[in-house]
Amino acid sequence: MKPDSWAWSWTDVKLTSPQLLRESIYKLSLKTQSLQSVSPSQARNPFVEKAVEYCVAAACAKFVDNDNKKALHKLLLQGLDITILGCNEFYSYRSQIEARGLPLTSESLASLPPFSSITFNDEESYGENRKPEVAKTGLGSSAAMTAAVVAALLNYLGVVNLSLLTGEQEQKGSADVDLVHIIAQSAHCIAQGKVGSGFDVSSAVYGSQRYVRFSPEVLSSAQAAKNGIPVQEVIVDILNQKWDHERTKFSLPPLMTLVLGEPGVGGSSTPSMVGAVKKWQKSDPQKSLDTWRKLSQGNSELETQLTMLSKLAAEHWDSYKYIINRCSILTSEQWIHQASEPSQQIIIKALLGARNAMLEIRHHMRLMGEAAGVPIEPDSQTKLLDATMNMEGVLLAGVPGAGGFDAVFAVTLGDSTNNVIKSWSKLDTLALLVREDPRGVALESCDPRTKAITSAVSSVHI
Repeated sequence: MKPDSWAWSWTDVKLTSPQLLRESIYKLSLKTQSLQSVSPSQARNPFVEKAVEYCVAAACAKFVDNDNKKALHKLLLQGLDITILGCNEFYSYRSQIEARGLPLTSESLASLPPFSSITFNDEESYGENRKPEVAKTGLGSSAAMTAAVVAALLNYLGVVNLSLLTGEQEQKGSADVDLVHIIAQSAHCIAQGKVGSGFDVSSAVYGSQRYVRFSPEVLSSAQAAKNGIPVQEVIVDILNQKWDHERTKFSLPPLMTLVLGEPGVGGSSTPSMVGAVKKWQKSDPQKSLDTWRKLSQGNSELETQLTMLSKLAAEHWDSYKYIINRCSILTSEQWIHQASEPSQQIIIKALLGARNAMLEIRHHMRLMGEAAGVPIEPDSQTKLLDATMNMEGVLLAGVPGAGGFDAVFAVTLGDSTNNVIKSWSKLDTLALLVREDPRGVALESCDPRTKAITSAVSSVHI
């Protein structure tokens, strides 16, 4: 046998999705790092498929000496058995809760077993030639799944060592986590068929942050791979590119909580929403540019006010805590009357500044949606968000991501969260259990199915 004959070998890859009752079998070429489906009729998962190909190719590219190559080959010949589990927060379980006769509350949602079976949107919502889609809450499940698979595989293959990470190292971003990010971004973009903002993948890898996207050109070789460029060459090029995304630390000020709610309408299609907006940009460049500029200004103003509140909390904690607690039981019109000294006035001014910035953001998102002909903030969401912002202790509310019917969010002050959750329930909106989390990818110490887990969307558990 020739020394390099192993390169012509194939190994088995099994992908199991217990929540969907699906199992897919592939053959992985150890020469080309490409996957081939054993059965044309089996369910496909392009995100996991690209993740596997890119991780194996990255391992081959990183291990240049013979000993490491042999060890990798030996490991791969054992095959890969991958099980995908998605936390309940990524999917809609309203129908199960209603079928059990339970109230539409967070407690009902928490009573469901971890990693419950996933349901589909009603088939009547789709044409005869379209399959019903998984009922999602619109919180980036494909990005989180891709990041988790990439992190797990790179760790298993010995390309990275995530067990060495501490919380502090995660915040700084080690070279290992950076590699996970690059491979996950690449796999997700190619599987999705377009280069998106990448924020959802970056959040899954790193946790809460302020993010500026990378230049799409870094993935030019990956996009050209469909023309026959080998996966190995694509990965080498991707790893050598200058990834120019910006990531800085960002989190909510103290005593504030991010709450997400599911209004009960199936998730919107982000690619189609974005496509409609891009079409409008081309047809009316001047108006779209003006709208984008004002939207960007609103986002910057909101960031400025939240950063200011974090600073004020650090410098005037007693005043800050007093004002937050007072405002948590009052509607925003009453906040201005709660200040009795200068530091308290500055805090309330920042709170109202953040609130007004969010109102501006929502206004320009509605204008964008109307111009593009897509429901970025649909009327039903507008009514819900307006009602939410008029509740006691609510700083702001909006639609996350690309907008649509997926979900709503609110930032609450002090102990007002429970009242908002109860009010949402009366408005037929299910409050999700997820919360903001500064962590990114992390290794689980045991099988997550053996214990109840309710994790933040930004925290991907492997």
